[in-house]
Formats: sequence, C-alpha cells, structure tokens
Amino acid sequence: MDEQQRGNDLIGTFRSTLTPINKAGWPFIAAFAVVAALLALIWEPLGWIGLVATLWCVYFFRDPDRVVPNRDGLVVSPADGKVSLIEPAVPPEELDMGVTPVPRVSIFLNVFDVHVNRVPVGGTVAKAVYRPGKFFNAELDKASTHNERMSVALDLPDGRQAAFVQIAGLVARRIVCDLKGGEEVVTGERFGLIRFGSRVDVYLPAGTAVLVAEGQRAVAGETVLADLESDEPTRPGTVR
Repeated sequence: MDEQQRGNDLIGTFRSTLTPINKAGWPFIAAFAVVAALLALIWEPLGWIGLVATLWCVYFFRDPDRVVPNRDGLVVSPADGKVSLIEPAVPPEELDMGVTPVPRVSIFLNVFDVHVNRVPVGGTVAKAVYRPGKFFNAELDKASTHNERMSVALDLPDGRQAAFVQIAGLVARRIVCDLKGGEEVVTGERFGLIRFGSRVDVYLPAGTAVLVAEGQRAVAGETVLADLESDEPTRPGTVR
C-alpha cells in the first residue's frame, strides 16, 4: 500500500468516526467558544470550564446518519430517548383530529440525547401549528397539554391520519420545525430539533398496536414504534 492510499484510508477513518454537526448548532457552538475564550482571559480555570461547556455544546448538536427501514406502514421513532408514556390520548386540539383518544407514544429526550427530530411516517403534512405555553418537566403527562409545542398532522397514503408533536421541556426554550402544510414527507427524514431537553409525542391511527414498551430506549429513524399494515398485538416489555 503506497503513502497516498494510506493517507486516504486515514482520512476516511477520521471522517467516519466524526459525527456531523447540525447546522442549527454552529451559532451556539461559536458563542460558547467565544465565552470560553473570554473566561480564559479572566482566569485560566474558568477557561477550562468554558471549554468543557463548548465541547458539550458540540456533542449536543451532533446529527448522525441513521439506517431507516423503508417498508410502507412502518412508524419509526421521531427522536432519540426513553419511551416514557404509552396511553390513549386525544390529539392536540389545534390539529382538528377529533376528540376520540388514539394510541400515543411519548419519547423523552434528556440533554445528552441527539436532539435532531425525524418524520415518523411518510405522508402529506395536513397542518403544522405552533402553540406557546409553559415549560414543565417534559416527562410529566400535563406537558402534552400545557407546554410550548409544535404540532404536525399527517395525511397518510391509506387515508388515515397520524400526528407528532414537539414539546419543549424544563430546559428547552426553542423549537425548530421546518415543515409546512401541504408538504410531502418521507419516513425518517430530518425535520427539526428542540433545544435543550424535550419530548416528542406520536399519535397513531385508532386501533394501531404499539410495538415498543415504556422505559425502552428509542433511536430516531430506526426504532419501529408501530406497523400500520400488521395485526400483531402490542408487545409487552420486561426489565431484565
């Protein structure tokens, strides 16, 4: 193997090891870095604390690629995090999806999870509505009703509807959603993020069996929450 080939292999290994950073994170990373430099000028130990905070900011905005299952009907997790609640619930009133409870899966993201959100299932965006609100702990059930949120309703190819909701948490103060009404989306594509710590709810069509369990860790774009084309019953979970 010649020197050029070894160099190319080294560069390829380096690139595959590094996780891409979401573009929304660069202004924050730059701000953290400037503050760290100023702190270092004031007192060196403060500069080291600022450096650690800057590295955490880089880590927070990481945006890894995911291997998304492509079969029609699969609903994937919109976020990395813990499945905190699975229960019937009425979709947010601003989506006009009726008052009948449907299966809801809630995924809680802590400040160490990847915060880039992904579309759980392909379809057409029927509505995308922002609603201001409080900043309760996102793991609490009342966060779905009272917290700041961005709600998206989807018309599915089979005529049914689903929805997903970005919910700001105790620390989060900014929801980013790039979706607009009438837009076609595909399963697993990136659509936004929430800064810093949050929750995402997925509302499934009535009668859909949930294929994850409370307490399970979910991976955005990869973990299958439900199969709209299957009659498999809900899977129970056991901690071992």
